[in-house]
Amino acid sequence: MRYTLKDYQDDAVGDVLTNLKKAARDWKQDGDTSAFSLTATTGAGKTVMAAAVIESLFDGNTEHNFEPDPGAVVLWFTDDPSLNQQTRLKLMDSADRIPPSRLMVIENTFSQEKLEAGKVYFLNQQKLSKNSLLVKGGPDADDADTQQNLQGMPPPDNRAQTLWETLRNTIEDDTLTLYLILDEAHRGMKSSTQRARNEKATIVQRLVNGANGVPPVPVVWGISATVERFDQAMAQQQGRTQRPNIVVDPARVQESGLLKDDIRLDFPTEQGTFDTTLLARAVRKVKEASEHWQKYAEREDVTDEQVIPLLVVQMPNTPSDELLQLAFSTIYEHWPELPSDAMANVFGDHKDIGLAGFNVPYIEPERVQDRPHIRILFAKDAISTGWDCPRAEVFVSFRPAQDMTYITQLLGRMVRTPLARRIPGNDLLNSVTCVLPHFNRATAKAVAETMIGDRSHDEDGSGGGDGRRVLIAPVDMTPNPAIPEAIWQALDSLPTHTLPRKAARPVIRFTALAQALSQDGLRKDALKETYKELCAVLDGITARHKDRLIAAREDVQKLDGETLLVSVKQKAVSEERGAFMELADDRAIDADYKAAGRLLTQELAKRYAEHLADEEDDDTLLDAHITVAALGKMQDTLTALDEEADKLSRSWFDQHRVDIKGLSDERQVSYDRIKGMSPDPQRIDIKRPRVRTEETQDEDGNPLDTRSLHLMADENGQFPVATLNEWEMQVLDKEMGRNGFQGWYRNPSRASDDALAVAWQDASDNWRRMCPDFLFFHGSGEDIKVSIVDPHGQHLSDALPKLRGLATFAESFGEEFHRIEAIAKTGDQLRVLDLKKASVREAINSAQDAESLYAGPAGSNY
Repeated sequence: MRYTLKDYQDDAVGDVLTNLKKAARDWKQDGDTSAFSLTATTGAGKTVMAAAVIESLFDGNTEHNFEPDPGAVVLWFTDDPSLNQQTRLKLMDSADRIPPSRLMVIENTFSQEKLEAGKVYFLNQQKLSKNSLLVKGGPDADDADTQQNLQGMPPPDNRAQTLWETLRNTIEDDTLTLYLILDEAHRGMKSSTQRARNEKATIVQRLVNGANGVPPVPVVWGISATVERFDQAMAQQQGRTQRPNIVVDPARVQESGLLKDDIRLDFPTEQGTFDTTLLARAVRKVKEASEHWQKYAEREDVTDEQVIPLLVVQMPNTPSDELLQLAFSTIYEHWPELPSDAMANVFGDHKDIGLAGFNVPYIEPERVQDRPHIRILFAKDAISTGWDCPRAEVFVSFRPAQDMTYITQLLGRMVRTPLARRIPGNDLLNSVTCVLPHFNRATAKAVAETMIGDRSHDEDGSGGGDGRRVLIAPVDMTPNPAIPEAIWQALDSLPTHTLPRKAARPVIRFTALAQALSQDGLRKDALKETYKELCAVLDGITARHKDRLIAAREDVQKLDGETLLVSVKQKAVSEERGAFMELADDRAIDADYKAAGRLLTQELAKRYAEHLADEEDDDTLLDAHITVAALGKMQDTLTALDEEADKLSRSWFDQHRVDIKGLSDERQVSYDRIKGMSPDPQRIDIKRPRVRTEETQDEDGNPLDTRSLHLMADENGQFPVATLNEWEMQVLDKEMGRNGFQGWYRNPSRASDDALAVAWQDASDNWRRMCPDFLFFHGSGEDIKVSIVDPHGQHLSDALPKLRGLATFAESFGEEFHRIEAIAKTGDQLRVLDLKKASVREAINSAQDAESLYAGPAGSNY
C-alpha cells in the first residue's frame, strides 16, 4: 500500500481477511456460499481498506498472517459507471502492488470465456440489463418464451458467450474463486420477503443468488455506510452462510483525524434577504482559511505541500441567470485578486457557463481536488456518489431549508481533513464552515443534529461519531497570557495513552521506527542496524535450540505419508497401513519458506537467509531457506523475536525522545502512530493546544457562562463553560476555590493530540479511549502539581469499564499526579473515588456496578 492505514482501517482489513479466508475454504471444500458486510461512515476510507484487502488476496499479508489465494478473481459491482471509474483510480492511487493492467473495466466490447485470476473487474448493473450487448441472448431474459426463442442464437457481435455465461464459467472453474464486492451495497436490495415473491428479482439479486443456469456467487462482500438492506437480503437467501459483519466504530474514525472535528454553521438571526451578504462572508472565510494554512505551512516548513482551501457554492437545481450572475459578481467584488480561471462548476448538464463576462467551465468532480487553481466550485445537490474534496473548507448553500437532505449530503462529502490527519492543537484547521442564508436557528439546529447523529436510517451515512461537534456561535481561543510557563511545562510532561492495536507486531513496529529515524536523519543506517539486531536474535535462537532446529529442518525437507490398502473385492479398507517418506521438492520448501516469511515478515526472512548464505553459492542459499522455514515451524521463535523487538523499540524511543519532540507536527504524529503499534496502551506526550474553539451560546441563543484562568482563553481571558452540567460546575467552582489554585484545563472530549486520554476496554474487550473532564493545576512558582478530576455519571453503562481503565492508568502513572479522582452524584451528595489509593483500585476491579462503589466504603464525600 502507498498509504499507511489508520488503526481502525488496519483492524477492519484484518477482520475482512479472516472472513474471506473462511469463506474461500468453505467454498473450495464444500461448495458453501457466504456473505458479510463492511459498514463505515462516509469518509472512513472504505476504498482504501478494500485496496489493502485485494492486495492481500493476490499477494498475501504478513501482518495478518494471510496466505494469498492464487485463484482469486475480484468483481467490483456498482450501479454507477462513473463510480466504477473513480474507484479504479483510487485503487491505482493506493494499491501499489496492483498494476493498472490488473484493473479491468468491463465495457460492451468485453468477451472472455471466464474471468482471470489475479485481476479486479469493474462492472455496473447496466451491463447486465436485458438490453445490454453483453447479455443479449443470455439467461437473463425476462420470460420463458423469450428465452426459448433465443436458444441456439449466437450472442450479438459474434461473441462466443454472454457475460452471464462468462460468470458461470468462472464460478464453475475449480481453480478460481470469485469474490464479489458490492459497492454502495444498500442499493438494489429494496425487495422485502413479501415483495420478492411477487416481483422480478433485481439484477444485483440475480447476480448474488444465481438465476437461469448461473450459480450463486461464492463470496459476497457488501460495502456501504448503511448496509441494513444488504444484510436483510443476504439473510433471506437460503443456504448462504452469513459471516460476522465488520462495523467500523464511528468514534474511532473521528478519533483518527481523518475527518474534520468541527462543523461551523453560520445563518441569519433576523428576517431578510442575505444571499449576497452571507456569500461575501463565505468568501472572507475561505480567504482567512488560506492565510491560516499558509502560516501553518511556513511554521512546519512544508510550503510545497500547502493546503489550498476551496469554497463550494451550492445552487438550486435550476438556478436563474440572475442568481448566477449575482453570485459571480459578489465573489469578485470581495475577492478582486481572484484569477479569472479560479471558478468552475460540476452541474449535471456538464456544460460551461458563460454569463455577463464570466466564464465558469465544467470540471469532473474527481479532478477538483488536484486542481488547486480552482478556488470556487459551483454545485447543485450531492455532486456524485463517492466524491470528496478534502481541501473544501467553506460551504455556502442557496437552497431553502426544506432541501436539508441535499445540503447535509454535500456537506457530508466535505469532512475529510486535507492532510488525512488532525492538525495538533488547532481546532480552526480541523473544521469546515457552512453558511446557510435561507436557514434560521431551528433549521440550522436540524442540520447540526443530522451531522452529529446516528445516520443509520439515511443512505448517505455522513453523520459523525463521538467527538464531532457542530458549532453555531463558536469563539476561537488562544493560549491564555495569564497562565505562567510553569503550568504549560507541567502539561507538556503529562502522560496520555495510545489506542492499542488488534494486530500488533513488535517486529513491524521496530522496523517502522528504524525507517522513520533514518528518514529524519536521527539515526544513521537505522534500518541496517535493525535487521542486524534481529538477525542476531535469530542466531541466538538457532544456537540455543539446535536440536529442535535440526528436527524442524528435517520436517521441512521431507513429506511423511501413509498408504491405506483398499480391497475392491471385499469393498473394505484394510487394517494394514504402510507409512512412507518422500523428500520435499523445491516448491514444497519454497512454500514453507514463504509461510515463515508471513510470521517473521518477508523482509526479515530474506535478510536472514542472505545473512546465512554464501552469495556465490546457490546451495547455501537453499540451505538458508530451509533454516528460515524451520524457524517458522518453531512456535517460540516469533515470541522471542517479538520480545526482543519490543525491548529495542522502547530503548530507541527513549534515546531519541528529545530529538523527536523537535520535529514537525506531521513527523511527531508519525512517531506516535508507530509507538501505538502495540497490543497494549503506550505512553505518548500531550501536544500543546494552539487554537481552541468552544460554543458561546446555548441552543436558544443565550450567552453561556464563562470562567477565568483556563489555559486557553478569549480576548477577555475567559473560557465558556458550554457543556458542563450543574454538578460539574460545582466541581469546577470548588476546585478553583482551593488554596494554591493556578489554572485549569477542560480536557477535550475527543482523544485528540491535545487531550489526556486513557485507554479502557468495553464489554466486548474492544479498546477505546476516554478523556477525563478536568485537569487542575495547584502550587506556586515552579512547583506545580496536576490533578485529574473526572465527574462522570455512575448510571451510564460504560461507567465501570471506564473506571477500571482510569484505575489502571493511576496505577501506572499515579506518582506523576497530585490527585486522580472520579466523582459522581449519589442522591444530593457528590461522592469521590481516590484512584491513587490501592484499596480503591482493588474495589473498582472487583465491583459489579459503579453506583455501589461511590455509595460504599471505597467512596467518600467530595
